[in-house]
Amino acid sequence: MSSHIEPVDPAQQRLFAGLVTGVDLTRRLSDHEVAGIHAGMDRFGVLVFRGQRLDDEQQISFSRQLGPLEQATGDIAAPQDRRVSMEVNDISNLDKHGELLPRDDRRRLFGLGNQLWHSDSSFKQVPAKYSLLSARKIPASGGNTEFADMRAAYDALDAATQREVHDLICSHSQIFSRAILGFDDFSDAEREKWAPVRQRLVRRHPITGRLSLYLASHAGGIEGWPVPEARAFLRDLTEHATQRQFVYAHVWQPWDLVIWDNRVTMHRARRYDPMQVRDMRRTTLSNEVSSLDQAP
Repeated sequence: MSSHIEPVDPAQQRLFAGLVTGVDLTRRLSDHEVAGIHAGMDRFGVLVFRGQRLDDEQQISFSRQLGPLEQATGDIAAPQDRRVSMEVNDISNLDKHGELLPRDDRRRLFGLGNQLWHSDSSFKQVPAKYSLLSARKIPASGGNTEFADMRAAYDALDAATQREVHDLICSHSQIFSRAILGFDDFSDAEREKWAPVRQRLVRRHPITGRLSLYLASHAGGIEGWPVPEARAFLRDLTEHATQRQFVYAHVWQPWDLVIWDNRVTMHRARRYDPMQVRDMRRTTLSNEVSSLDQAP
């Protein structure tokens, strides 16, 4: 059976989220199938695969077929406390023994930053390309993930604002995004690790040529701008980019795998009952070069 991609919501977002059928990600894909996934990502930006019962090694193997992986260095779990390898991001509310994290656990509070609109690894000099999130166990309700189409958001800006944002450079750091929530429990080593990095505010897709806004809760400044003015402007842009007409809300089913392109989307997790298990595993492809090395 050959794979097929159709819009998840053809009435409202015909060219944003795509539903992929006819492919089994637990086996090694052909070059033709891999090329089809890349083409689908270029077209949609978000792809949904249902019923993919992947373990960690299968998810890593599939992800590597799409490109080089980045290491999971964006969390605050100590090496001895990790549940998974450094090639997998543990997006869960569980400790290494599979028990629920206490509500005031430092790791859980840090993870609440995922509920802010962001782009994965924009706080790294070389940010993320694709993210691949596998739903191993989900709560009875809540915990959805919302995605914002940053291409459509850019296209909807007026011409004057498009000119204004085109060459702007922002500073990104997890220190800033967590401060929005009042989290400041960082060691000196973590503050050094997450020192601000520079990213373009507008990016051009290397295949399609489309321009998109590159925003995240990690963005806390614009070069050459006073900080209050920069943050007010970035907040305005984020409010614009996350209007309902630009957003796809994914309601998770067990064993869904969703891939999104961080270069053209933002996303956020939604709230759920912290006493219920939400066990998700994310592999992440590196963009390989800084956004500064890709001309807008």
